[in-house]
Parts: sequence; C-alpha cells; structure tokens
Amino acid sequence: MRKIYILLVIISNYMRLIFTLHAKERMDHYGITEEEVRKAIKIGAKTPQTDGLLSIFTYLRVAYKVRGDDYIIKTVMIER
Repeated sequence: MRKIYILLVIISNYMRLIFTLHAKERMDHYGITEEEVRKAIKIGAKTPQTDGLLSIFTYLRVAYKVRGDDYIIKTVMIER
C-alpha cells in the first residue's frame, strides 16, 4: 500500500507548463525562468479571472488556465 501512495503523490505533483508566445516573450524580456513560473503557480496566492487564474508570488504574477494536467501560461508580469 505504501508504494501506491508514493506513486500517487509523484503523479499529483506533475504539472506540464505550456507557454503562449506572449508569455515566452515576457519571460525572455524580464529574465524570468520556467522554474520561477512553476513556483509562483504552486505556492502563490490565486485569484480567479474570467478565463483562468492569476497567481501572485513575491514580485511575480502569472496568468494561466488549467486544462487537465496542462497549465497554459497566458502571460507573466513583474510587480513594480
């Protein structure tokens, strides 16, 4: 039973990030890494939006929507 539980935890922690061209351009412009986006989504405060969520973590805002296991990143923003 323990092996099954560990496997479920690993699977539930999986998130595939899919970036729009706009999000990728913003990341390149501001020097934001994929890992920073992942962290913002995992532990940031979430606010519902019309089509998805806005996750806020430290200076970073990530607008995204969830489709199954996929996280579609629409844009990323820096707090100024």
